[in-house]
Amino acid sequence: MTTPTQTETANWHEANQRYLMQSIAQVRVALEARTEKRTEENRATGEENFAPPSYSSTTPPALEKLCQQFHLSPFERYILLLCVGIEVNGLFAPLYASIQGDGQRIHPTFSLALTTFGAPNWGALAPHSPLRHWCLLEVGAGNALTTSPLRIDERILHYLLGVEYMDERLKGMVKPLSELASLDDVLPDSHQALARQVAATGFQDFDKKVPIVQLCGEDVGSKRAIAAAACAQLGLGLLVVAAETLPNELTQLNLVQRLCERESLLTHSALLLDCDRVEETTASGEGVMGQLNGAIARTIESITCPLIITSRDRRRQQLRPLVTFNVHPPTPDEQRMIWQGALGEKASSLNGQIDTLVSYFNLSPPAIRAVCTRAMGQLTTNPEPGNQQNPPIQNLLWDACLIQARPRLDELAQYLEPSANWDDLVLPEKEREVLRTLAAHVRQRAKVYESWGFAGKSRRGLGISALFAGASGTGKTMAAEVLARELQLDLYRIDLSTVVSKYIGETEKNLRKVFDAAEAGGVILLFDEADALFGKRSEVKDSHDRYANMEVSYLLQRIESYRGLAILTTNLKSALDQAFLRRIRFIVQFPFPDAAQRAEIWQRIFPRQTPTGDLAFNKLAKLNVAGGNIRNIALNAAFLAADAGESVEMKHLLQAAQSEYIKLERPLTDAEVKGWVTT
Repeated sequence: MTTPTQTETANWHEANQRYLMQSIAQVRVALEARTEKRTEENRATGEENFAPPSYSSTTPPALEKLCQQFHLSPFERYILLLCVGIEVNGLFAPLYASIQGDGQRIHPTFSLALTTFGAPNWGALAPHSPLRHWCLLEVGAGNALTTSPLRIDERILHYLLGVEYMDERLKGMVKPLSELASLDDVLPDSHQALARQVAATGFQDFDKKVPIVQLCGEDVGSKRAIAAAACAQLGLGLLVVAAETLPNELTQLNLVQRLCERESLLTHSALLLDCDRVEETTASGEGVMGQLNGAIARTIESITCPLIITSRDRRRQQLRPLVTFNVHPPTPDEQRMIWQGALGEKASSLNGQIDTLVSYFNLSPPAIRAVCTRAMGQLTTNPEPGNQQNPPIQNLLWDACLIQARPRLDELAQYLEPSANWDDLVLPEKEREVLRTLAAHVRQRAKVYESWGFAGKSRRGLGISALFAGASGTGKTMAAEVLARELQLDLYRIDLSTVVSKYIGETEKNLRKVFDAAEAGGVILLFDEADALFGKRSEVKDSHDRYANMEVSYLLQRIESYRGLAILTTNLKSALDQAFLRRIRFIVQFPFPDAAQRAEIWQRIFPRQTPTGDLAFNKLAKLNVAGGNIRNIALNAAFLAADAGESVEMKHLLQAAQSEYIKLERPLTDAEVKGWVTT
């Protein structure tokens, strides 16, 4: 679809105005003849010279397009012009009053049209006639239909005058999607292929209940771009309708649907029904969401203009066929091309950084361009090459990717700022080596899966998962922080006790929100207390047992397909289902620290800035507690020392240890604290 130039547009507007005024002038001539008491025979004869004006432009005037689009008869065209005349020409009101013999009756009526123009048609007054069906004019209050005042709809008046205007009743519900400047440059190859398939479905016919196209997937921007590309291939515009704004009341819904169909015809556009923020319910008649889904279903079944639906999941097909396409993110190769195109000359200086970005982040084309715009903007802020305030573009791109991909998990997750490093983690060497191997898997997954072809063998089991098992306070969360800092990724902790719901289907819905939000990449998911969900699967005795087992299966499925790192923690490994353990790639046992390890933890627990006295770490190591308790004791002792205006000493640690043991409901034995404080 070619875009007219400014000159062509200006010429069309001038010709359109002239044509409309000539058409109105012809109607005025017929009205003036009525005032001269012209005979019926003369009026009919004069009708021969009442043909529509001619026009030379290749683009028809708005009036003629309107008549063609809505199939108006010549008589209905005259009625429409009667209503336009009073809006644009001051001579029409006194003419109407004179003909109708009443100075107050200054508006056109059906009766006036029936007695003024040849070939009158009573069907033009019917509710199903184009004039009334498409709300081209409004019938005012009156004692009879034929004598009620008529008024042209404001949207139609502006259209005839060549003014772009959205009907006020659709404001906030419908908005045009701006054309893509160069579809071949914007869409990756896989999405271009989808756009061609959509265009080939035949959904573009007006006035027919043709198949409806449904685009499913997470990326809203890509679905809209594909829909816009398909419409551009067919010479159509695209109007986006927010599904959540559809009214529930049937009369209002019918009006909105009619106005949307009218807007589609006026602008020669398809409609895109945006259902991405609407979850389809199983019981469509229950609650507000059920009513909304009912309104959406009625619209889909009855609308008569080209329609594309976008939603996260497939909507259930009823009577009308739905042609469904799943929209997946661009392939890694396509993402590389988008990165290179967005970075331009800067791409050649990144030394493989683009491959790293693609392996960690699964961003849509608009998100990739947003990242590049942000990073390039930060570079231009400090353009001098030697400026120390200007970090390398690799770092800027990485940070911008983290921000762009950072999920919003609301109450289901907690963001953890990774602060621990390998030196803070006290573990046996065997467990440390497993953690290093785990980090290597995350770093090298793109090379092994894509470049070395392992993903081509099978797409199952490509997710990287780990189980951290051990008593509370043994360093499971700290290990996750170490990995997040090592890999420069965000860390989110999900408390499964808040995710699991007693209501059937809610647990899967919550888990899906977590994984869907994290799929863009750059996120390590830490599931705390995995035994809340992954306990040994029970024998199916009722529906609740069956759905509980389904929840476990669903989480396993999402963990295996998740492209990032998912870590689960448990205090009791023996409570977990063995079938579940077989599907976890790494299992790291966090043992209770022995005396030597406890001494090492004590030596590392105080920051360098903390003033300390003569601390006997070999004596502190006799406290039979885990690393988490050691941290609590050290922190409590620091507060006690600060309040006393002293350095942290053994007496403060003794007092803090006593408090911690009270919390643990354990006795603090003499063997553990013997010789701590000399009297």
